Amino acid sequence: MKSDYTIKINFHGGIISPGDLYNILVAAAKFRIGAVSFGLRQQLFIHVSGESVHSFINELKMLNVFFELDEDNAPNIMSSYPAEEVFINNTWLSEGVYKDILDAMDHRPKLKINISDSNQSFTPMLTGNINWVASESSPHFWHLFIRFPKTNIIYEWNKMVYTNDVARLSKEVETLILGHPEKFFDTINANGEELFELVHEDNYIVKTANAPAALPPFNLPYYEGLNKYNNKFWLGIYRRDELFGIDFLKALCLLCLETKIGQLCSTPWKTIVIKGIEEKDRRRWNQLLEQFQINVRHAANELNFQVEDNSLKGLEIKNTLVKALSNDDTRTFGICIGIKTRNKSEIFSSILVRRKPLIKIFGIGLLHVYDILCAQGFNPNERTGFVFSRNNPRFLLAEQLRRSVISFYNHRADADKQRKKTKTVKKEPPAPLHSETVHQCTHCHTIYDEKTGEPENGIRQGTAFENLPITYTCPLCESPKEDFTRTVKAALGLQTI
Repeated sequence: MKSDYTIKINFHGGIISPGDLYNILVAAAKFRIGAVSFGLRQQLFIHVSGESVHSFINELKMLNVFFELDEDNAPNIMSSYPAEEVFINNTWLSEGVYKDILDAMDHRPKLKINISDSNQSFTPMLTGNINWVASESSPHFWHLFIRFPKTNIIYEWNKMVYTNDVARLSKEVETLILGHPEKFFDTINANGEELFELVHEDNYIVKTANAPAALPPFNLPYYEGLNKYNNKFWLGIYRRDELFGIDFLKALCLLCLETKIGQLCSTPWKTIVIKGIEEKDRRRWNQLLEQFQINVRHAANELNFQVEDNSLKGLEIKNTLVKALSNDDTRTFGICIGIKTRNKSEIFSSILVRRKPLIKIFGIGLLHVYDILCAQGFNPNERTGFVFSRNNPRFLLAEQLRRSVISFYNHRADADKQRKKTKTVKKEPPAPLHSETVHQCTHCHTIYDEKTGEPENGIRQGTAFENLPITYTCPLCESPKEDFTRTVKAALGLQTI
């Protein structure tokens, strides 16, 4: 028997009933579980010892709680509801609309579903497989983005879907993708138009989108502390070690119930948000924070980080980098920095710090170094655009991260200049390159383009893939040269990396 198990409990849309959470916490306390944590997809994680796991599972079954044990076959449905009212204004998307969609989900999704307001960047929009983005101009209509599973391909449907049909169409799209894995699952040939030719469009209320969805630039609000909005208050709570004490959360749930707050929210930043606090109850919430010594004023550059779930090593790296950024007084506004220590984790980030071993002996990694990778356009909703710096020893990591942050601001300045030029100069659209081909890694889908080469790795522009040394490996996942396949660039719908 294993010594430790992880139980995952989904809270759809990140919405948690204080009563339901309290019952789960009471069950956990029976087995001397001292703390729980929240995950990147707004779910709850509970670590249970091997000797207690079966008894605890029986408690959860008695509470009629769905859970997974050391698995994630049913990903949580993410939503931007935690940001509604407190970070999002002037939108038609209300609490009732979110709950109508979530209540209509009559199946347990196997693919990741995101439900997002287009007027925010607090929660990621395109990290799911089925991504719904509310239309800015057409109330109750949604843009639909498909990120095909295990690919780098995103397809935006040219139709918008009515709110009442979001749940049903999500189910049909998932059924089609999983039912045709050879076409839509883990294949660089996945084609959005082919997928939607199979959709029974007549069963839904849809209308043609006048233009693609306009996604906002990334801007992370300060998401903790007791803050006023409208005539009420919201409270955001962040924990540096990502652990929320059972006793504290039980007291928090009871205070919610006593003050008639019917829900609290889990966020993609592994924090919780309580909305709807009345002025008359503000003193009681402050007393709760004082009783359990909960700090709610962390530095902004610490709140910018995302660390993969259940990663002590990732947290250690994060804390080291936060101290270095603070000591250098480095500005990080507008940047999301991710920490990745495992191959199969997915992080929402503008800049990604990836830990990897230089050598492996019997499957055990030794002599770890760090790569710094940047998302395309530094947009957290995109995949890796380029490798900024690779194979950094630990003592150089903070300085390399600082330089990548400077690169981000230089990129933004250049983009601002370019936008000013395009207002006055009309550019001719580039000619399509239907016959141009590239080589793509079959594992992580990184592109090798012969036209650009990899100057950062000493590979000149124009170097044919066949002329690369046999020792060449993927710059992202280090797969060997033979694991690349030739494909038509136009079919990928991607820019050259």
